[in-house]
Formats: sequence, C-alpha cells, structure tokens
Amino acid sequence: MSEPRRDPRREPRLAGKTALITGAGAGIGAATAHLFCREGAAVLLVDADAQALARTQAAILQAQPDARLATLGADVADPAAALAAVEQCTAQWGGLDILVNNAAMRNYTPAANATPAEWQAMVGVNLVGLSNYCGAALPALRQSVAGCIVNVSSCYAVTGRKGMALYDATKAAQLAFTRSLAFEEAPHGVRANAVCPGSTLTDFHVGRARDKGKSVEQLKTERQDTSLIGRWASPEEIAWPILWMASSEASFITGTTLMVDGGLHIM
Repeated sequence: MSEPRRDPRREPRLAGKTALITGAGAGIGAATAHLFCREGAAVLLVDADAQALARTQAAILQAQPDARLATLGADVADPAAALAAVEQCTAQWGGLDILVNNAAMRNYTPAANATPAEWQAMVGVNLVGLSNYCGAALPALRQSVAGCIVNVSSCYAVTGRKGMALYDATKAAQLAFTRSLAFEEAPHGVRANAVCPGSTLTDFHVGRARDKGKSVEQLKTERQDTSLIGRWASPEEIAWPILWMASSEASFITGTTLMVDGGLHIM
C-alpha cells in the first residue's frame, strides 16, 4: 500500500518530541519507529531481540540519516530495564513525551490446557510489562507539556475466537488498564489511549507461515474473512493511527480504544 504524501511545508507532527517504543524490533513497533522519526521525534527503540533492533535501526538510518535514534535490548518484564530505558531518554534528549507500549507475547494453548506458568509468562509481558513501562515513564511524562501513552492492544480484546485465550485475556486487560490510567493521569496532563489492530501482516506471521511451508502469497489469502475490507493490514496502516493518537491532533482524546481492524469488531 502506498503511503500518504507528506506536505514538505507542514511542521512534522512530533517535532521536538521524545518517544519510547517497546517491541520496536519488527512489525508494528518498527513501522511506528520509522514514522515517528520521519515526523521529527527522537526515538528509543526497546526490544528483547537485539538483532531485530539492529536491523530496524539500520533501516531507519538508511532512510533518514539525521534521525535521532537509540536502542536498548531489554525484556519488558524486567522493571529495572524499564527504568533504565526512561533514564536513557531523559539523559540523551532531556525528557520523555510519548510512550508506546507495543511489546507482546503470544500463546496458542487452549484455555482448558493452559498451565499457571503459561499464564504467568503471558501476564508478565503483556500486562506487567506494560505496567513496568508506564510506571517508569509517568514521572517524565508528567513533566512534558503534552505527555501521552499509546497502548497497542488487539481487536481480539473485544471479540472472541478460539485457541488464544491467554493472549486475548491479557489484551482485554490492557484496555481496562488504559481506562483507569486515563482517569488517574488526567490531572497530571497525561493522556492514555489504546489502539486495537486487526490482522496485520508482520514479520512474525510471515515467519510462522514459512515454517509451515506457506508462501507470503498464500498467507495473504487467509484473512479475507477477518475484516470487512477483506485483507491483512500492513504494519504502516497501524502505525499511522498510533502516530495520530500520540500527536497534538488528538489532544482532546483520552481513555479511548481505537479499533484499527478493518471492521472485524462489528462482524
């Protein structure tokens, strides 16, 4: 899909802002990092996969040699790493304005067979990990003129399916957490919103398909019934709404869940 044409006379949406993006090594997180850098932000990329981080950093710098960019290899379940990430932002760029919680873990065990250890691992990344970064970032975000948090949940937080109860339950919890956070942080001038992507053709899905002997072209035919639009989203199609939520254009929006799922939630 071709990307929207940018008016060179327009002020970049995130000019002078600093952002921290978790799960930024690939997929939606990497696409968001590309877009944030293009829109003028200084961006810290956090991911547990150091090689993926390096690839994303190289790709961004190739496209934008003047991008203000840094990386940190870390597991979001580690609260000390969350504090270190925020400290890196404030030390390098003087503050933090935007937090995008995109890191996520998946699990395909049916609910009846899930073990306590599997539940704990999922909650540790998808909920506690998100909380780690919110808690670490909030003191800096409160000092920002327009601090905001965008939590990347899932369309399946609000609709059902089989085989991913653990993932979907933690994604639904993220929405409740976001609403509570919006209430608590409004007096401090920090907005909190959630974006719920639908089927998105990320490196993760492409890799799983290849492991099963499927081509990318085969994969593209498999999600025609999971949106009204009848196809996968590209990662960039999710990154644009994240950018909008993080920008001043959404300054009167908090506590909101934005469905970016091609209409799946009404099917």
